Amino acid sequence: MRACCCRFCGASLNAMMVDLGMSPLANAYLTAEQLYQMEPFYPLRVYVCEHCWLVQLEAFTAPESIFTDYAYFSSYVDALLQQARAYVAMAVPRFGLSATSQVVEIASNDGYLLQYFVAQGIPVLGIEPAANVAAVAQQRGISTLVQFFGEGLAKRLVECGTQADLIIGNNVLAHVPQLNDFVSGLRLLLKPHGVITLEFPHLLRLMAEKQFDTIYHEHFSYFSLHTVRAVFAAHGLTLFDVEEVPTHGGSLRIYVRHSEDASGPIDPRVADILTREEAAGLRCVETYLAFAEEVKATKRRCLAFLLQAKQDGKNLAGYGAPAKGSTLLNYLGVRTDFLEYTVDRNPHKQGHFLPGTHIPILSPDVITATKPDYLVILPWNLQAEIRQQMAHIREWGGQFVTLIPDVVVYG
Repeated sequence: MRACCCRFCGASLNAMMVDLGMSPLANAYLTAEQLYQMEPFYPLRVYVCEHCWLVQLEAFTAPESIFTDYAYFSSYVDALLQQARAYVAMAVPRFGLSATSQVVEIASNDGYLLQYFVAQGIPVLGIEPAANVAAVAQQRGISTLVQFFGEGLAKRLVECGTQADLIIGNNVLAHVPQLNDFVSGLRLLLKPHGVITLEFPHLLRLMAEKQFDTIYHEHFSYFSLHTVRAVFAAHGLTLFDVEEVPTHGGSLRIYVRHSEDASGPIDPRVADILTREEAAGLRCVETYLAFAEEVKATKRRCLAFLLQAKQDGKNLAGYGAPAKGSTLLNYLGVRTDFLEYTVDRNPHKQGHFLPGTHIPILSPDVITATKPDYLVILPWNLQAEIRQQMAHIREWGGQFVTLIPDVVVYG
């Protein structure tokens, strides 16, 4: 095992939680020409720090090689748009936001969230490193900086007179290899009485529901509330509230303020989740070591279903081309011998191929033409939305399938 150090506390990492083998970058979709070129694979090994309990991967590639040109556009996910509207409806009155406020979103993607603040006349600034995605937000009239966020950018913004009443970061904290630099930047950018809200997949849910497919190289870290609270405390920031939200199979939304700002008490929900994490053994190394065997058992169940389906003469197709699907299919060793193709609503993915497995990504229109017996939903966290959108497959007896956390067939 290659020696490495914790990206938060610097302690040596000696405990491996799970080894998912060699895998390509999950969002490195291929063109037809690239199928004939060498494709890089990297170890997908997960470690846990026995000092601060941060679960993490080694960083094999720089963020610039992952996020500069990105194929994920949030506006194609109806559930995210609904959640964005609800968030803005909550945040504006709770934080007293108005035309004199400043909202900054880090990893603002295509402006799917900030557009709802703009509609209420609240000044916004998006920070998004993927130029192709940021361009969509800019076309919507949303001011967006095409840069990576960290302490350096925060200092430059403050020097130019920009500080935030509200900083938002949804599904970005896990993508940050330089964790301390990022959190230090948040502290600098935040006004003395401002608030930070961040959302990220909850490690407790990942482990309890065997969501190993949410592990991929673009996710450098996996957080419990215990650990993320310690990270912010080390930078003079206090986590004062937390909510559980359904995004990505079960996420936390945390609320953070400057430690010097004693404007409100810490909500009891913080202690409640910390107690549940303790009861689940998230500060016990044996809990993490046992996870590897659960992942192997899940793999066997998935392969047993797929093998039986093919032996029964069934045709299978996939729905979605998410990063989690790449991890799952590469770990299972599933290629076009099992899934002839997958489909995705995002036109930026259509016409490409999944990394590693080289399964073609097509338009959802193909489903009606080919009439698969099973439609395997790779973004299982969106299965309710997808089953509603694709309900017409029942006309020819088609059935939906999810493989995580267990194999489930829906009529």
